[in-house]
Amino acid sequence: MVTRLFACAAFVSLVVVGLTGQSPVNTQASDAHVRAASCANSEFPGKEWKRDGKGKSGGWSEPKLVAAEHYAGSLHDESMMIVQCGRVVDEWGDTSKKLTTFSVRKSLISALYGIYSAEGKIDVNETLEQAGIDDFPSPLTKEERQAKIVDLLRARSGVYHAAGFETDFQRKMRPARGSHAPGSFWFYNNWDFNALGTIFEEKTGMKIGDAFYQRIAKPTGMQDFRPSDVYYVEDKGVSQHAAYMFQMSARDMARFGLLYLNHGRWKKQQVVPEEWVEKSSHATEMARFGKMAVGGYEYLWWVEYGGVHLGEATLPGMFSAQGAGGHYILNVPSLNVVIVNQYDNEPAAHDAKSVLLAAQDKHAIFDDQFNHLARLILDANSR
Repeated sequence: MVTRLFACAAFVSLVVVGLTGQSPVNTQASDAHVRAASCANSEFPGKEWKRDGKGKSGGWSEPKLVAAEHYAGSLHDESMMIVQCGRVVDEWGDTSKKLTTFSVRKSLISALYGIYSAEGKIDVNETLEQAGIDDFPSPLTKEERQAKIVDLLRARSGVYHAAGFETDFQRKMRPARGSHAPGSFWFYNNWDFNALGTIFEEKTGMKIGDAFYQRIAKPTGMQDFRPSDVYYVEDKGVSQHAAYMFQMSARDMARFGLLYLNHGRWKKQQVVPEEWVEKSSHATEMARFGKMAVGGYEYLWWVEYGGVHLGEATLPGMFSAQGAGGHYILNVPSLNVVIVNQYDNEPAAHDAKSVLLAAQDKHAIFDDQFNHLARLILDANSR
């Protein structure tokens, strides 16, 4: 499938899992699930998640959940969690195993930008020139330096400088430098995402792993994440901006999804500003790769827009973090559901060559396969 060809190119793929969303929306599923799920006893996990047991919570079909698990097994899925109203409905695999999540990293750092911009440490309307951001060995042009930090967060910087972790395919597809003014054109651009890591650390004086641990992992009670679970992959001969990679367990990813499903709030604490979460989860325009509609993309999250998101599994209002190989945090607000999936394409080492090879794993989960898995799971809910 063409979209998986792009996604397997690297974790910074030009078109990732959500791009199969141009197929017609599954109206049967949409009609059945469009109303918001009422959670009389919506919860947040403590040290451990509370589990209802497969199909034991109201509104879930155990046979259909079993069918979904069997299908996931055929894909050699590593782990899956299905959470509704803060309780685990079903899970399989080792949900405590930490794996590199590839492009999920972008949605994770977005939350940090929300926190630190609200505190005045980062001004997202500042230009790269004002922030003192350049590149080496090839410097940015005057026009490129007029891109704002928020343009990078929306993948609309207009900076088409070579980036670390690009495949030959990506280099060929990248627009020519100077072809689009900052803020005017959406392009899934690894330069933007890597530079955001540099900007964050320079503005806050903190390493990404330390900040995420202190401001997100600890308040939400993540069981496995530690600051050292963020590592860096450099390609200084191409760009001075390194890629930052997150290793996370499925059960910690589910906590992050639940945080966003609850508008950035965890119990009584507003961890990520609500306004930031709202901007991240609601698109204002259709992003396109050529003539292909790919849904919305806002603040480093993939967002359902115009009925486009996950092909046959698309439901109104869903949004997701996606990483090459089969790493997902899928939020479905209309059902109060978080779905987390992981595939074990862990790099043999944390060098550029190894991580890129892992991102292009030919045995990974394809777009249409995950979309079908998500459809099976959502169809198991009758709310």
